[in-house]
Amino acid sequence: MSLQYKGLNEINGSLVVLDNIPDASFDELVELKLDNGATRLGRVVEIEGERVVVQIFEGTNELSLNNTTARFTGKPMELPLSKELLGRIFNGAGKPIDGLGDIYPDSFADINGKPINPVSRVYPRNYIRTGISSIDALMTLIRGQKLPIFSDSGLSHNKLAAQLVRQAKIADEAGQGFGIVFAAMGVTNDVADYFKARFEESGVLERVVMFMNLSNDPIIERILTPRCALTAAEYLAFRHDMHILVILTDMTSYAEAVREFSSSKGEIPGRKGYPGYLYSDLASLYERAGVIQGAKGSVTQIPILTMPNGDITHPIPDLTGYITEGQIVLDKALAQAGVYPPVSVLPSLSRLMKDGIGEGYTRADHQSVANQLFACYAKVSDARALASVIGEEELSPTDKSYLEFGRQFEQHFINQGENEDRTIDQTLDLGWDLLCLLPKEELDRIDTELLFQFYDSSRSERFRKRKRY
Repeated sequence: MSLQYKGLNEINGSLVVLDNIPDASFDELVELKLDNGATRLGRVVEIEGERVVVQIFEGTNELSLNNTTARFTGKPMELPLSKELLGRIFNGAGKPIDGLGDIYPDSFADINGKPINPVSRVYPRNYIRTGISSIDALMTLIRGQKLPIFSDSGLSHNKLAAQLVRQAKIADEAGQGFGIVFAAMGVTNDVADYFKARFEESGVLERVVMFMNLSNDPIIERILTPRCALTAAEYLAFRHDMHILVILTDMTSYAEAVREFSSSKGEIPGRKGYPGYLYSDLASLYERAGVIQGAKGSVTQIPILTMPNGDITHPIPDLTGYITEGQIVLDKALAQAGVYPPVSVLPSLSRLMKDGIGEGYTRADHQSVANQLFACYAKVSDARALASVIGEEELSPTDKSYLEFGRQFEQHFINQGENEDRTIDQTLDLGWDLLCLLPKEELDRIDTELLFQFYDSSRSERFRKRKRY
């Protein structure tokens, strides 16, 4: 039988302090009973001898120093798990908020997860098709990868996140399923309603597990949200052999909650006020993606974060870039030009795509097309810089063809409708249409055999007519 302790010594923000508590454990779950009979949960976040600091999930309003009873449960916070998670909506602490009642669990799991033995990790192979050409062709998402999206305030990352949930697919192999765990942190009510409405309208909600933490919810719940989401993902992937895509938005809200929590504990701040352990804290989340030897399922992550002031060197994107395997960068100039999704191709990359595309996965020419599109788009910047100095009329025919390629690439390859779902064949064929706008001798990243098979100057004419150039 667990002991109960009457009274609190201090209340400071979301933290309460209790003295004379022997044998408490870090991260232990604590139940607090108020004098009105209500119950709140918290976790042990600091121990100094027999002095214990507990962080309260629902906040400390109405707590009494004298009449509050605390019970230490002897275990960390656990999430109830069942296949019934699919199609359900939870708050950031894992409690149902869709009015459908509680989950009947098959098991419970510590939300902090268990470290994956590096020896048991399997190198990620094969891909997840998003239906978005710029991602599928140039920064392909591989199963088991962690590929963040770096956005900026005012950009369409919420719309992109909803499109990824609706369109993401894998090839069905031996009856394996595909599901999505979607976690929103610090979002406003209208954004939360937008996500719910879009998923319900498109009929994908039945394969989605949603965790919603609103901006007016306690910050501790925001810290729990990605951990609950990843615990659900691991259960579905490694217990039910599903391929799970986890979308976390917005990791900046999460990091700011960690900073606020660190400040309330009186810890020494690091860069821009964030705690020195922010790197290891983010790594404890991102490294929960992967493929495990002997398991048929996988966990893939797309964390979305808004870069403060568009600064990619800010601690949050900076540390995220160190931990993850590439990034997708959204560009404000493309967004202002009416391009959606405004993916900035040149600073974006997927470090694992080379081993999950090509023959047997996507198409034999995929890697060559991607390399050539990158190379040609890089030369577009040089041609535009030269045109701004001497004028477009004075450019050589080759430079003019690069300018045309750049315009068409942005308007027809990067730009696509919010509900437009392109297959990998459509994407790669479109890439060839664009490459045929350039002289054959400029395509120096593609071998002769592929050029003979796919290059046809008449493709550019058909492309112009089809797109009403």
